[in-house]
Amino acid sequence: MAMQASSTEPLAEARIEVYAPERSLLVASLLSMSGGFLDAFTWLSLGVFASSQTGNVVFLGLYALSGEWQRALHHLLPLAAFVLGAAVAIRTRAALRCLVGEIVCLTAAMLLLHRVPDQIVILGISFGIALQSASFRQVGRWKYLSVTVTGNMLRAIDQFVATSDRDAACGAGAMLTLCLMFLLGAAAGGCVTRWLGTWSLALPIASSACVLWICRRRSHSH
Repeated sequence: MAMQASSTEPLAEARIEVYAPERSLLVASLLSMSGGFLDAFTWLSLGVFASSQTGNVVFLGLYALSGEWQRALHHLLPLAAFVLGAAVAIRTRAALRCLVGEIVCLTAAMLLLHRVPDQIVILGISFGIALQSASFRQVGRWKYLSVTVTGNMLRAIDQFVATSDRDAACGAGAMLTLCLMFLLGAAAGGCVTRWLGTWSLALPIASSACVLWICRRRSHSH
């Protein structure tokens, strides 16, 4: 019985990998593109990075060191909201509910931007992005982040250099694809934000809604 149970474990893992739409390259690409788009949007509209927190840490340190505390606080807000959102997502472990939460946060931000203080909008966007990015962190068998490119680039290099088999090449290709999607999302975000302003948030909202539809549709079909 023990041998029979152990022999079924790889099959179960294979089914999980095949039938887990949240781990597909399509879903990861859509979320990575959305991450780049939102960083461009929030930088142009609000002067902060909503998803890639490295930039906020840099500016926080620079402004704090020069004694410009109000500017430093401006970059501390998205950091705090992101940490809180990630903690909620990791605690709940409900990816699709967190994705719905991101859609709600982005929709509220789109409707409230320039009608309420910008700090409130920044908190909402960063919190929503953290809900999503902490919930979707795997594509196939590989870990990734939809809110930055540095980690994904390092994983791609690691796959190329450390091993040379086909599986490693697939992993490296997936990571490089996600880096490219983030870049394309940032470029699109810069162009569309200058054109549509606040309403450009409709695009990442639609992207997240598409991911939600893909995940629910495929999970129901299996």
